[in-house]
Amino acid sequence: MSKLVLYHGSPEIIEKPIYGKGKAYNDYGKGFYCTENLELAKEWACTEGVDGYANQYEIETDNLRILNLSADEYTILHWLALLMTYRKLRLSTPVMKRGAEWLKEHFLVDIDDYDALIGYRADDSYFSFARAFVNNEISLGQLSHAMRLGKLGEQFVLKSPKAFESTKFVSYKSADNTVYYARRKVRDDEARAGFFAELEKEDIDGLYMRDIIREEVKADDPRLR
Repeated sequence: MSKLVLYHGSPEIIEKPIYGKGKAYNDYGKGFYCTENLELAKEWACTEGVDGYANQYEIETDNLRILNLSADEYTILHWLALLMTYRKLRLSTPVMKRGAEWLKEHFLVDIDDYDALIGYRADDSYFSFARAFVNNEISLGQLSHAMRLGKLGEQFVLKSPKAFESTKFVSYKSADNTVYYARRKVRDDEARAGFFAELEKEDIDGLYMRDIIREEVKADDPRLR
């Protein structure tokens, strides 16, 4: 039997995650968002002046259909297409609108048949990086670099009733906001600083959103790896 240990950062202790709760405009729609990293869960649990908890769970994965967006058959554009679908995005330019439409048309993965999903976490800084790419401001290479700046890792998202039923609460760890909110802010500030430094560079030979649309780049194109 294969088991994973997961953590969910929250201002509350959550002994029984409930299927169907959550915001529809999270990264991958409604679901229960977790990480395998305890320290990151503590950061996500805290807001300014408010302590939180890293709730710990075990999930049995043997009988679950899990979509791993880090697998070889997927690219960062598959993640972007999902982000464009579920997150609230102000399409402020015609270029951005066309880019979002094109990604959803050609790279959107149907996640409805999966019990759980593994993929990037798009906090506010990462979301701004994605918007910049879709708006043709940065190249795919610059986006890929930016996505590693905050070292947020991946998140594991429970999506189906079966996934929720396979998950068992174990315990919780307290998170002091004076420690973990500060760490979260430093992480975000460093990611943004690194991103703005990347913007100063000129990637003449890079692959931009306009190139992907114009050349009708497919998922098997080696430039996407």
